[in-house]
Amino acid sequence: MSKNLNVWFFLSLIISLFVLIPIITVFSSFFDDTSNYYVILKETFLIEYIINSSILLFFVLLLTFLLGTGTAYLVSFYNFPLSNFFKWALILSFAVPPYIYAYSLTAFFENYGTAYSILKSLFGDNNYNQNIPKFDGMFGAILSITFSLYAYVYILARASFLYQSQNLIELGKNLGFTKFKSFYKIILPASRPAIVAGLSLVAMETLAEFGAVDFFSINTLTTGIYNSWIAFDDLAFANRLSFFLLIFIFALFIIENFSRKNAKYHFNSKGGFKQKEKFQLTGSNSFFAFIFCFFVFFMSFLFPLSQMLYWTIKFPENFFDLQIFDLLMNTIYLVVLSSFILIIFSLVSNYGNRVSNNKILNIFSTLSISGYAIPGVILAIAFISFIAWFDESVVKSLGLYSIKKIFIGSILGLVMVYFIRFYSLAFNGIKSGYEKINISVDESSYLLGYSKRKTFMNIHVPFLRNSLLFIAILISLEIIRELPITLILRPFNFETFATTAYISASEDLLEAAAVPSLFLILIAASFIIITSKYILRDNDK
Repeated sequence: MSKNLNVWFFLSLIISLFVLIPIITVFSSFFDDTSNYYVILKETFLIEYIINSSILLFFVLLLTFLLGTGTAYLVSFYNFPLSNFFKWALILSFAVPPYIYAYSLTAFFENYGTAYSILKSLFGDNNYNQNIPKFDGMFGAILSITFSLYAYVYILARASFLYQSQNLIELGKNLGFTKFKSFYKIILPASRPAIVAGLSLVAMETLAEFGAVDFFSINTLTTGIYNSWIAFDDLAFANRLSFFLLIFIFALFIIENFSRKNAKYHFNSKGGFKQKEKFQLTGSNSFFAFIFCFFVFFMSFLFPLSQMLYWTIKFPENFFDLQIFDLLMNTIYLVVLSSFILIIFSLVSNYGNRVSNNKILNIFSTLSISGYAIPGVILAIAFISFIAWFDESVVKSLGLYSIKKIFIGSILGLVMVYFIRFYSLAFNGIKSGYEKINISVDESSYLLGYSKRKTFMNIHVPFLRNSLLFIAILISLEIIRELPITLILRPFNFETFATTAYISASEDLLEAAAVPSLFLILIAASFIIITSKYILRDNDK
């Protein structure tokens, strides 16, 4: 291995090992001594945490499957009024984090809330509160998370449906299947890998969700981890709960992999691939398809947007009391700094993997991209645990000053944990771009006298320019929405739109939470519209 190659290899290895720190910390801290809080919790709420997490996960997966595959099937296979509009509008739900949806749901249906005001303005004074349904507790959390996350399933299912061969549809016709039977007997099984991938993302996000379940006072493993550290200052038990949650997440992937062992999802046909044609819906079928898609679009995006806009207009003093410019600058600062660092190091790591082609490095790189599957609250707690251990075991033993303040409650620590959390987004996005660059391009560059560094800077980076822009926008969208990491690791008196909305809502000031929530939705929606041409790339017009 040449010296030049050694540099790229070790840079990639160091990056991968850094991203693995939280996982290693969680597993290594499992047997640490805990406080009496562990004994109390084990005998009281621990089973409740596990049961609530399981119930939440089951119903969110069920509903996101129904909404995601249902809407994807309709816009992929049929033409009906506004079908082309719904094709991209249905992904705008990503702009509404579950915790903001929870605020909207409560604000609308609570006693003397928006629903009460609407009924009063239409029908006069009356006791409407007893007739207005209340969406709180577990039901409210399930709805909030479902309408915020179903688009994961929608996007991946739609991509799979679009590129299914017309032969599959004709097969159903030849067998005498109805459209519905063809859907669940042929089309749905053929799209299983894409749908399962979407549901896996939903599962990870559901288990990681903190804001919505905390707002509805649902005790889950995630809230238990947060309270173990914040309320009881017990890092060891927080790590122990994190261990259980990680095992839960990994078990889901293992079960799913075994369940589709030896299954095949490709369709062989001597006639080759035939491009799918859309069917024109008419009459009641067209009406019901429109109503279903509009209902999902309205509930997932227009409803929370309208509620936040209503509160902002009704209580304009909250707009003027908020330091909008400061919140915007703080958010942009975190987005730009984190995106830049993530892209630079992900580029280096990918190129190091490419030029070294080392099996050990490939294994570490594969493990390192699991960070996105780990809840933000676990990453934050694991990072604090590692810094505390390193400070006690290494720094102080060398007689140096404590480094805790440098990494905990600072921008540096916050960006480092963002890096670990979203590294897989940047790494995988760049990796997919690299797969389009034939290795012969590198060999030709070396023959022309280019060094590995010049090949990287002058050939690879320009070629990956569009991919890098797309990745930067995706990372920005995630950071704007991220709550637990920012909440735990941000510097004192440093707020973003997400933390400001959460703090107001946690103090039962939903009207004050409306302004930062509205700005967050609008900024996130702008990023989604910009990226929609990449996300919805297809052959249909």
